[in-house]
Amino acid sequence: MILIKGGTVVDPLKDTVKRLDIVIDGERIKKILPPDKISDTSHFEKVIDATNMIVTPGLVDMHVHLREPGHEYKEDIRSGTLAAVAGGFTDIACMPNTDPVNDSSSVTKFILSRAGEDGFCHVHPIAAISINQEGKRLTEFGDLKRAGAVGVSDDGKSVLNSNLMRRALEYARYHGLTVISHCEDPTLSEGGVMHEGYVSTQIGLPGIPSEAEEIMVARDILLAKLTRCPVHIAHVSTAGSVKLIKMAKEEGIPVTAETAPHYFSLDHTALIEYDTNAKVNPPLRSEKDVEAIKRALRDDIIDVIATDHAPHSPLEKEVEFDKAESGMIGLQTAVPLTLNLVREGFLEITQAIRKLSYGPARILGISEGRIVEGGKANITIIDPNFSYILTEDMIFSKSKNTPFLGKELKGIVRFTIVDGKIRFSSDIKP
Repeated sequence: MILIKGGTVVDPLKDTVKRLDIVIDGERIKKILPPDKISDTSHFEKVIDATNMIVTPGLVDMHVHLREPGHEYKEDIRSGTLAAVAGGFTDIACMPNTDPVNDSSSVTKFILSRAGEDGFCHVHPIAAISINQEGKRLTEFGDLKRAGAVGVSDDGKSVLNSNLMRRALEYARYHGLTVISHCEDPTLSEGGVMHEGYVSTQIGLPGIPSEAEEIMVARDILLAKLTRCPVHIAHVSTAGSVKLIKMAKEEGIPVTAETAPHYFSLDHTALIEYDTNAKVNPPLRSEKDVEAIKRALRDDIIDVIATDHAPHSPLEKEVEFDKAESGMIGLQTAVPLTLNLVREGFLEITQAIRKLSYGPARILGISEGRIVEGGKANITIIDPNFSYILTEDMIFSKSKNTPFLGKELKGIVRFTIVDGKIRFSSDIKP
């Protein structure tokens, strides 16, 4: 048995913050008690002193690129899930743009098999909407669901055919799959490498207008209205998208949305020195957009914080800016960057943890993101006040492509417990 003693338990469902002790027996939470009720701790295999730390449900990241199969030199399931538990995540959903694409039950089963053999946390595959992500023919949603997929997405590409997207929403609802939409009009973004604004003009790089995202957000909202089928908008980056999602929710259209920590922590000025680690898609936007994203999180217009963890090796990043791949890793920086919003007063701690745990779990339809007696012991313990400089040797991903290298961060994961087992600690490596 494990005893977590003296921690501040954040319950995103009850919206409470209380100092409590937690007893774990096997895979389950046996008891949640007021502090200091247990005087004899000799029969516990492990006692974790969580004084001055926050204890949360295991975090859930619904947008991760694990790169396996096909691009294991960037990341694989072992290294990606190790980075996940180091970042406090007990559950991650992996995107389908692998090689081969996860567009069949055999690839879905392969991912789950590898995660079972070598993974440090739960992995939930997101399968492709269309075969080979070509936007022409739908995949077999029923087969993918039976194989273990929890959602479908052509992430990295938009489904340009509106009728195909309509059918995807309808079939996904029938099969109980979450549709995650990558909103990008490639006819507007083609050739662009950063946000279209004064910085792109200043440094001479071709830009991507906000409308490239917003046009597709509007379309998918309208398709959700037409079909009454839910759609989840991935990596929201613009003030215009926030406005559209807000109007949709006010009208009762079944739309949810996520953003990534880099969209509320950085803006397009991060590219002035041509740092390819800050090149992402959608791109880092203007200061106005960053403020809109923060307010949208505060007002629950954006439901989820997801990392869009996108590992790339130096082969793809240490090149000319226009040739560099888009994406940054994010599993180990999500907690400190999100805690910044709490410190700035944009989010309450319960709200922040909800967006990192129960919120994504609910959208994916998995029973995680809660701390309850009898429930699975998936728990994250965070030291919110620990400050440190992020260095490469602290990163468990194979790839190190993050603009936060060498930056001071505040807040670190001390323990990650998955199904009652300590899979990561700051002093015990898995």
